[in-house]
Amino acid sequence: MTQTAPRYVSPTPAVTADGWTLERVTSPSRLYSANGIRAGRDGRIYVAQVAGSQVSAVDPDTGAIETISPIGGGITGPDDLVFDEEGNLYCTEITTNRVSVLHPDGSSRILAGDIPVANPITYHQGRLIAGELRMGGRILELDRNGGAMRVICEGVPMANAFEVGPDGKLYFPAQGANEIWRIGLDGGEPEVVARDLGVPDSVKFHPDGYIVSTQVASGQVLKIDPRTGEKSVLADIGPGLDNVTFIGKRTFVSHITGSIHEITGDGRARPLVDKGFEWPMGLGVDTDGTVYVADGMFAYAIPRDGGMALAGTLFWPGYPGFMRGIAVSGENAWIVTTANGTVARWVPGQEAETLAHGFEVPMGVAVSGNAIVFADAGAGRVLSLENGAVTELAAGLDKPYGVAVSAAGTVYVSRPDAGRVVKLSGGRAETVLDGLGWPEGIAIRGDRLYVVETGAKQVTELDLASGARRVLASGLPVGTPPGVPALRLGGVGDMCGPMWSFTGIAAASDGTIYVSGDAEGSVLALRPA
Repeated sequence: MTQTAPRYVSPTPAVTADGWTLERVTSPSRLYSANGIRAGRDGRIYVAQVAGSQVSAVDPDTGAIETISPIGGGITGPDDLVFDEEGNLYCTEITTNRVSVLHPDGSSRILAGDIPVANPITYHQGRLIAGELRMGGRILELDRNGGAMRVICEGVPMANAFEVGPDGKLYFPAQGANEIWRIGLDGGEPEVVARDLGVPDSVKFHPDGYIVSTQVASGQVLKIDPRTGEKSVLADIGPGLDNVTFIGKRTFVSHITGSIHEITGDGRARPLVDKGFEWPMGLGVDTDGTVYVADGMFAYAIPRDGGMALAGTLFWPGYPGFMRGIAVSGENAWIVTTANGTVARWVPGQEAETLAHGFEVPMGVAVSGNAIVFADAGAGRVLSLENGAVTELAAGLDKPYGVAVSAAGTVYVSRPDAGRVVKLSGGRAETVLDGLGWPEGIAIRGDRLYVVETGAKQVTELDLASGARRVLASGLPVGTPPGVPALRLGGVGDMCGPMWSFTGIAAASDGTIYVSGDAEGSVLALRPA
């Protein structure tokens, strides 16, 4: 029986101000993501979670989850993992370009650095092997004592999760070539095993000797004969599949959105852990009440009458990139900021249009008439984009995050590190709210400004006319756990820039305030009674 405990439980219950109610629009997530998975000696499935910077263990029968390395622990942004015979757990840290090891006593250390886009890792007869998920990448043998690395293969088009086969050769996805290759552990020329796939991102050997490979673009789980390359479909779960492991002869696959499925045969897959949000981040509300949700590599639409639809994914053509901030511009049109340093206009199902590029860490975004206003947290600037021209509204701000524009055209900006919200006037920043606990997303409706404070776990309202402030809701599942700094993960090679988290907020025309419950992976709604 599947357990349903969320990944985060608030230490204090949520409380709302008089005249307001709070409800979840979507259910909480159970994992932050599900990237590399590996069976442990205890019979559980160990899960690497880049988004939450966490490692968890899942019972394959009940779905019960235990945190092994928490957010803020010794492992940062783990993407894949493997055990040695002593119980040491080796993790690739894709956003820090290194491999770390978590020892059975709970201590951890960095084993190796300078491995750009470190992703796949495996262990075979005393040999620890890792690879790089980048074009022209390397596959390396690592010294478990911290000595020099040895190159097994280089020039690989994006190696991903791999394993040594029964013949003693390393089988790996050459993801950029849409193929599976193999090579001897002492090097040599790689051989092609299978072609024309659905963009493979894992290759693992079932105990019966065949390959099981997840396809990140097509969402298929393939059974492949390693001798002939002949393939068949075991299941079709949807784009975003990530990895494979086995408990005995039982096959389990992970999905980036945090789900784990057991492949039960005849095209069937049993959900052990249901999918959810990785974060979520920016929110927007359309004129018909549809809520748009940015979740990094995935984007969703929540209609007013309920439900949740996938609007797009990084693995579909036309997607603008790892998405962080959202503003609505006309019916069904999204203005977004991405971790690739761009501002783009996107209508789901169509090709995204890049409006401006070359920014460091673009975060919150708002639309005001024909202008798009956005914050570049990396550069400390707030900018306006209109008719293709970018104008600097303010500079020298320490990591600005959220932006909102009043009906009169006044620009407001949140500054989490400073604990305040400011308004911009003549290039200067004037404080309108201070003493805040890590303010991130901000929104304006009428003469009210709303800010979500991820450190204080609350939403605060400011009357722009009188300056009166009040807390509308506290004890919210937002941000990181108490005492843990906000997540500011690095980038992923050329694929994605810095993956800083961002907690969004949006105000609907009916007075509802939507909040990204990113701690638990949900969307929340604050409604006036």
